[in-house]
Amino acid sequence: MQLDVEKIGEITVLTVPGAHLDAGNIKEFKQAIDPVLKTASRLVADLSKVDFVDSAGLGTLLSVLRQATAAGGDFRLCGLTRPVRALFQLVRMHRVFGIYNDRAEALASFTEP
Repeated sequence: MQLDVEKIGEITVLTVPGAHLDAGNIKEFKQAIDPVLKTASRLVADLSKVDFVDSAGLGTLLSVLRQATAAGGDFRLCGLTRPVRALFQLVRMHRVFGIYNDRAEALASFTEP
């Protein structure tokens, strides 16, 4: 999996390609994000292209959040499609993650007091 990685100031924005983030591609996702986590702790994941996330995908996103916060940063999500947003609300992950409508809102959230 090839993540689109863009550095905007101190924040790294990752665009997750593909329609699924699930057990079928989670290993590739981990391999792609590990080098990013070594150099960045303030991250935004743009999930606007993802239509489906399963428990393996949720677990991996939680793992990224834990690693980012352990390094003194944060991991925020933006652009969730309707089905992915519904899943996050159903399993109450919207209380764990900072979720924003778009990239601009997510980036601005890092500068809010």
